[in-house]
Amino acid sequence: MPTGKVKFFDAEKGFGFVSGDAGEGDVFVPASALPEGVPSLKGGQRIEFSIAEGRRGAQALSVRVLDPAPSVTEGRRVRDRKPADEMVVIVEDVIKLLDSVSESLRRGHYPDKGHGAKVAQVLRAVAGDLEA
Repeated sequence: MPTGKVKFFDAEKGFGFVSGDAGEGDVFVPASALPEGVPSLKGGQRIEFSIAEGRRGAQALSVRVLDPAPSVTEGRRVRDRKPADEMVVIVEDVIKLLDSVSESLRRGHYPDKGHGAKVAQVLRAVAGDLEA
């Protein structure tokens, strides 16, 4: 059976794509092909699957998860958390940052690509700190 790495999977839409290891290209993965008890897949997760040709190209069937989903917080412990009083300051700064982005959006302008990437990076870092 072919194996591959999940490129993305949208649980709300019920599908995703996997990049096959043997050059199959991108293979469509419907939620109906997931094993019982597995509601979704995560990007980077390795799976094994069979392939059938569907109306729009290759489609995965009989998916088997080869490794657990990668975790952003894997290996982090409660003792790694920032103190709550430090997080208060960080969260307040994030609110100010998002307020500035909000004002720009109200005027009909998205932030430029560089600024948008920096805002996204900050949000991911704060989310990781809150999730720890």
